[in-house]
Amino acid sequence: MPVSVVPRDVVQAIDGSQGVDFATAVPKCPPTAERPQATDIDAIIDKPSIARANLAVSTEQPEGSPEYVDTLNLKDYTVLQQHCMFWDRDGDGQIWPQDTFTGFHELGFNLFFCLLSALIINLGFSYPTRLGFSYFPDPFFRVYLPSIHKAKHGSDSGTYDKEGRFVPQAFEDMFSKWDKGDKCALSAGELWNMIAANRLAVDPFGWSASIFEFGVTWLLVQQDGKVNKEDLRRIYDGSMFWKIRDAYRSDKGWNKGFGLREFFSLGREQLAKNRSRFPLLDGVVSQVEKTFPHKLRRA
Repeated sequence: MPVSVVPRDVVQAIDGSQGVDFATAVPKCPPTAERPQATDIDAIIDKPSIARANLAVSTEQPEGSPEYVDTLNLKDYTVLQQHCMFWDRDGDGQIWPQDTFTGFHELGFNLFFCLLSALIINLGFSYPTRLGFSYFPDPFFRVYLPSIHKAKHGSDSGTYDKEGRFVPQAFEDMFSKWDKGDKCALSAGELWNMIAANRLAVDPFGWSASIFEFGVTWLLVQQDGKVNKEDLRRIYDGSMFWKIRDAYRSDKGWNKGFGLREFFSLGREQLAKNRSRFPLLDGVVSQVEKTFPHKLRRA
């Protein structure tokens, strides 16, 4: 059920109340009127401002993805940890650079982008997560899932809180503020406007991380120029990654995403057609797949 918001051309035109007993917008700060909050979602989501530890909920999915959480036995992990579990295939709580490479390869990205992602993610987030265990950097640049909340950066949407829980109010506010036309989706321009508006002062790392994260999201799930709300929710809890992997393993393939994934050639589909040219890489991927826990193969 889509969240009903006041049209932007008339929002808070009289008293700035947006249907509540206090002002949510003021004339001297136009963005407060241009970006209305989702004020009516408590009719669908119980206490939406309270973060959910292990469920990513929305007005369309107020129970989150319980089948995904139950299948992979993820109820003891935060939503941020669930988001990252796709890359921790052996369940040891550590994501090695080669795990990052393999995960992006299975999502359909080409060799160049897989290498780039491994560099960005493991170089950028290894030390913050390492701080949960030691002040000394990890010489192997592993990312540690038990302390993945320490990798939360600034200039983001606020949908994850500082402990890695999921904040329904922040997620719904993304669409209340930026989804022009109430289409339950965000266009590339709307995503860019949101990223720009979320920028904090003197935070180049957070700016870059947000651009990379939402850029990857666009490359994975955009359809007809828009990122669907439900697809984005499933990106947050990680269930979308397993769906994409399974689609690539099937004859049907994955029918969303943007063609720039193949810009540098040899994306996953091209690699499948040229396995003889990359026997070593193909052997590594096959060996990693053999080590997956059985329940993850069925996810």
